[in-house]
Amino acid sequence: MKYVCLIYQNDKVFEAMPDAERAAFRQACTDSHAALMKRGRYLAAAALKDVDTATTIRVRDDRTSVTDGPFAETKEQLAGLIFIEADDLDEAIAVAKTIPAVRVGSVEIRAAEGGTFS
Repeated sequence: MKYVCLIYQNDKVFEAMPDAERAAFRQACTDSHAALMKRGRYLAAAALKDVDTATTIRVRDDRTSVTDGPFAETKEQLAGLIFIEADDLDEAIAVAKTIPAVRVGSVEIRAAEGGTFS
């Protein structure tokens, strides 16, 4: 079954990390992806740019509203996505626990339907 792991983190916490710690975190993310690939569980991933690059679009009654920033103001922002293959939710949780971001933010797991991955 396919799952998407939505990675949330507080940008201020990440920015406050010393350079060496931030570099080690990024390397841990790279290593985590490699380990998932080796286990045949990695499908795709993407890191998102800072929240200040976000644009929210809504269409209501044929009127388009474009707003700078995310839909909601929260301490943790959506920072990335990892698509994984897992036998069930328990395995997806086990995989999510190995994602480095879970130690500085949170990971939301959702079952995914369809999708094309190469």
